[in-house]
Amino acid sequence: MKWTWILGLAFTVWAGQAWAYDFKVGGLEIDQPWSRATPKGAKVAGGYLKVTNTGTAADRLVGGTFAAARGVEVHEMSMDRGVMKMRQLKDGLEIKPGATVELKPSASHLMFMDLSRPLTKGERVKGTLVFEKAGPVDVEYSVEAIGATPPQSGHAGH
Repeated sequence: MKWTWILGLAFTVWAGQAWAYDFKVGGLEIDQPWSRATPKGAKVAGGYLKVTNTGTAADRLVGGTFAAARGVEVHEMSMDRGVMKMRQLKDGLEIKPGATVELKPSASHLMFMDLSRPLTKGERVKGTLVFEKAGPVDVEYSVEAIGATPPQSGHAGH
C-alpha cells in the first residue's frame, strides 16, 4: 500500500512536469490562455497567456481568432508622462528564441474586438493564435472573474 502511494505521488509530480504548457505549435509553447468576465454590453475584452519560444529562431504573434468576438488584435500598454497608453502592434509581438513572453493586464495583451456576447466566469472559449512562422494553433481561453489576476501556476481550468 505504501509503494502505491509513493508511485502515485511520483507519477503526479512527473505528469505536472511533462505538461508544462497547454498548447504547442512548432517551437512555441502556449500556457494558460485566459480572459476576464465582462459586464453586459461590453464590446471588448482582453486575452492573456504565456508564450515560450523553445526554437532557434524568433517568431511573432500576429493575431488570431476568438469565438465570441469579430476580431483579435495584438496590443501593448506603456506609460507616457504618467499616462497609460494602449496601441495596436500592427507587426505583432516578437518572441525571441529561448524567451518567454507573458501577455497580461496593463501590459502586452490580445484585444478581443466587437464581442458578440458577455463573457461569463467559468466558461471556456475557443480561439486560435496566429504566428508569423509557426502558423495557427487552436487554443481555449478560460474565463476568470472580472478583475482577476494572472494564474500563478498550473494550468488555467485544468
